Amino acid sequence: MPSREPQNRRDPSTLGIVIIGSLVGVVAIAVGSISWFTWQASQVQLLEVVPEATEETKSSVTKAIISPAKTTTPATDALLKHFPYSEATGSELAPIVADGSLKLRKAAAAEFLAMVDAARMEGVNLVPISGFRSLADQEYLFFQIKAQRGQVSTERSEVSAPPGYSEHHTGYAVDIGDGNVPATHLSHNFERTAAFKWLQANAAYFSFELSFPRNNPQGVSYEPWHWRFTGDRHSLETFYKDRQK
Repeated sequence: MPSREPQNRRDPSTLGIVIIGSLVGVVAIAVGSISWFTWQASQVQLLEVVPEATEETKSSVTKAIISPAKTTTPATDALLKHFPYSEATGSELAPIVADGSLKLRKAAAAEFLAMVDAARMEGVNLVPISGFRSLADQEYLFFQIKAQRGQVSTERSEVSAPPGYSEHHTGYAVDIGDGNVPATHLSHNFERTAAFKWLQANAAYFSFELSFPRNNPQGVSYEPWHWRFTGDRHSLETFYKDRQK
């Protein structure tokens, strides 16, 4: 009786195919796992590098998109480089000369007279040439003198402010000369006098300053004789308060 091989014995070639297939499957799973972990790691790194946008950054981006840059031109109420000033009233003024023809606001007058006395003690003769001016005074100085000299408005404004635009209206401005050298009054030559040199060194102690030095930001012509008081809040605001609208 012929012998039989066991029924469950597999063909060697079939067994080889099964083993190879299993190995391929294992390799595929391993490769898939590695790819998945690699992808996860890249996502973690991405989250670390690119943080979540906050409300602040979102707001900044939104503003940058919907808010165009604005450029503004400062507005000014100047006329021919001169600013407008209110006229001081008679009750606010005090004389700075014996006959009362020249006046300043009371605080400015007191400091000016103290400054004159201090200069005199050092042999310097400070004399006031012009103090407070009314609108009518400035009207004459600007329009009448302009016509007499055949000047155009821009030319006249280099040496005299239009009415309503003079610092002299405030009662804080004063034109000063050297009593020992009257020929230099209202002239650039005044800067060569002892009076001007004394003012440069000492006027600030009495709260006076040169209104229009050379290359002043207002663009007004240099006036070494023209000084103004800035020793209290009102005078300071009058000359320095922001004039932009």
